[in-house]
Amino acid sequence: MPVRPILERISDPLILLHSGMKLLRSASGPRVPPGCFLLPLLVLLPCASAATGSTTQTLTATIQPAAKLSVPAAVNMTTTGGKFSSFQASLAIRYRVRTSVTGGGSLTVQVTSDFSPSGGPSAGAGALLYSCSGTTLGTPCMGTQVAGTHAQTPVVAIPAGVCTGGGGACSSADPNGVTINFSLADDPDYLTAAYSAQLTFVISAT
Repeated sequence: MPVRPILERISDPLILLHSGMKLLRSASGPRVPPGCFLLPLLVLLPCASAATGSTTQTLTATIQPAAKLSVPAAVNMTTTGGKFSSFQASLAIRYRVRTSVTGGGSLTVQVTSDFSPSGGPSAGAGALLYSCSGTTLGTPCMGTQVAGTHAQTPVVAIPAGVCTGGGGACSSADPNGVTINFSLADDPDYLTAAYSAQLTFVISAT
């Protein structure tokens, strides 16, 4: 019995199968030797790889000595003693500071506007006294100080290499604080009036 060639079409082009010794040809394809078959050619192209790049940048921050403070907007002096007893007031100052290892700092006060109206106490004449207590960083002023109009006077001396908050070399308190206790004489020859003066506090750090 003669062997019958088998022809199958699997998409384009025709795939020719051969059985026996006959040579087969597709309708439009090339001659195929006996025992061979045609398959579509599959070509894989490599995918393009992503390009990447990197660089570095140096950030520099120079930490300098610094200081800031805050005080209440106003303080009212009162007297609780007998007639002509001194007026008293306590002023709480809050501050934050950082000093260099070779520097230091200070907190000072000065009367920049004396009591007014006229006819009453005068800081320029030495009527306003103060002392310092409760300092959490630095050394408070010693004894009784005169708050004058001509120069700044000490409140806190701040040493070198210290800072506010964080513990370790820094203080555990944040912010730091000091209390100034003021005393104003009530001299009988003062005229009756409401008197006020202006104080300026300065904090510095190096």
